[in-house]
Amino acid sequence: MERLAHTYSIIARDPKTGQLGIGVQSHAFACGAIVPWAEAGIGAIATQATADTNYGRLGLALMRAAKTSQQTLAALLAADPRSNVRQVAMIDNAGQVAVHTGKRCIASAGHLVGASFSVQGNLLKGPEVWEKMAKAFVNSEGDFSERLLQALEAGQDAGGDMRGMQSAALMVVPGPNDPLKREMVTNLRVDDHDQPLLELRRLLTIQRGQEWYIQAIHAVETGNMASAHEYQENLRGLVVGTREPLFWYAVTLAEHGHLDEALPLFALVFKIEPIWYDMLDRLVVSGNFPDDPASITKVKSLAKKK
Repeated sequence: MERLAHTYSIIARDPKTGQLGIGVQSHAFACGAIVPWAEAGIGAIATQATADTNYGRLGLALMRAAKTSQQTLAALLAADPRSNVRQVAMIDNAGQVAVHTGKRCIASAGHLVGASFSVQGNLLKGPEVWEKMAKAFVNSEGDFSERLLQALEAGQDAGGDMRGMQSAALMVVPGPNDPLKREMVTNLRVDDHDQPLLELRRLLTIQRGQEWYIQAIHAVETGNMASAHEYQENLRGLVVGTREPLFWYAVTLAEHGHLDEALPLFALVFKIEPIWYDMLDRLVVSGNFPDDPASITKVKSLAKKK
């Protein structure tokens, strides 16, 4: 169960949304497969240094059984004969933090606890890494995933892992009022890259477009057209590498009786990516587009105006 994961990380709970999350970067391959653990409504855990993944697996199980982060960490450390080589941080659903940096973690190693968050690291350039991370997170703006990433970027700016960079990850689970009832809000990994945080930011930008897309569709399906328009305008202003989200949003509009709003979006998509025009007949057959000749003709006529 042990893997070397010398690294720096942040765990936190967003007081506005109740989201729980972890951000991590390391000069180790695929740190996202080892360090971050999280479950909605339960807690978030980072296990690193000489990482034992049981701290993630059993830690969530104990918090699921109503143990606090402090009780959970204390129990696992007491049962671990090699606790002196572990660095573990936990936060429970109430925002209570518990952190352990073992005496044999390689310097610079340490942690700093703030209000509903903790930053920690080992084998770092110096303590300024976790200090700058904490300051950046407190002063950060944007959604919760963005704020975690800003903390990681500040840690790297302060020197980060003394060996350099290789991998990074972001994991965020939803709060209690998440309208989409998801298990994960963000689950992004960069396993091997010379600039993992730049790649993680690129992926988060694409995800942000996907987030607006699914929120727009949910708003249409629940009849909240004002929110649908807002999310759709955000989506149109973001380069996400493909017009597919706009296509499916237009399909959803048509399905729910808003064909006139859908037509300009279909026209845009067909002009830039004609492949989606050929999808229409398949959607009619599968029941994902109204089997109405007039509506089908209106949408298909758009391709002739390319």
